Amino acid sequence: MNDLREAPIGVFDSGIGGLTVAREIMRQIPEERIVYFGDTARVPYGSKSGKTIIRYSCQIARFLKTRGVKVIVVACNTASAYALEALQQEMDIPVIGVVRPGARVAARESIGGNIGVIGTAATVGSHIYQKYIQSLRPEAQVFEKACPLFVPLVEEGWRKDPVTRIVAERYLQEMKERKIDTLILGCTHYPLLRSMVADIMGPDVVLVNPAYETAMELKQLLRRENIENCGGSKIEENPYEFFVSDQAEKFRTFADSILPIDITTAKQVPIEEY
Repeated sequence: MNDLREAPIGVFDSGIGGLTVAREIMRQIPEERIVYFGDTARVPYGSKSGKTIIRYSCQIARFLKTRGVKVIVVACNTASAYALEALQQEMDIPVIGVVRPGARVAARESIGGNIGVIGTAATVGSHIYQKYIQSLRPEAQVFEKACPLFVPLVEEGWRKDPVTRIVAERYLQEMKERKIDTLILGCTHYPLLRSMVADIMGPDVVLVNPAYETAMELKQLLRRENIENCGGSKIEENPYEFFVSDQAEKFRTFADSILPIDITTAKQVPIEEY
């Protein structure tokens, strides 16, 4: 049991967006070690078929298992929508995604039941947020909007650029017209645009960050399973490991810009072999 307590948390995403989830885990559960994998060679998942997303996700989960992880966090809304059930069936350790924690909070916090969801085309096309919210709150009205340009704008480093502001205003206009009271940032890149989205939507709209909610659910899961780290492994020189399928240096540079730690290395892995 002691070894399991000190085992790391596995976190993966189609690329770099899942770093927002890793960041929240670092903040909310600082005792835990993390092994992060970003599938930078095959990003984006949002334009892939469900079958392909499941295959990619299972390969990554098998790689993370070789690193001795005790829990896997699917830090990707698209993979959570399409592959979570398959992963839970294949893995002999807990696997959680980012969709249900965010949807649960939105269903609970929305005053009028008018809830907006922004995400990739695949996430929006799956209607997974709508299905889960309405299973909890049948009378809720859920309005979904794909915002495909947000991801490349964030990855280009244009988070505060006027061009991004123009794109965001255009994407969010429909949500404003529908007078939503709660908006789910349904892609792990989107929390990096949170302040801009909040300014456009106004103070009366509650923004739900699934990255934060997922970290809190993970914290509860570790406690419930009695596998939380009591802090002993933090004496290690490197409690956080980062792996990618391509462009390791580009990944490291971006990670350094958003994480509360300095990333010294990101190792490239031939993920198709798993």
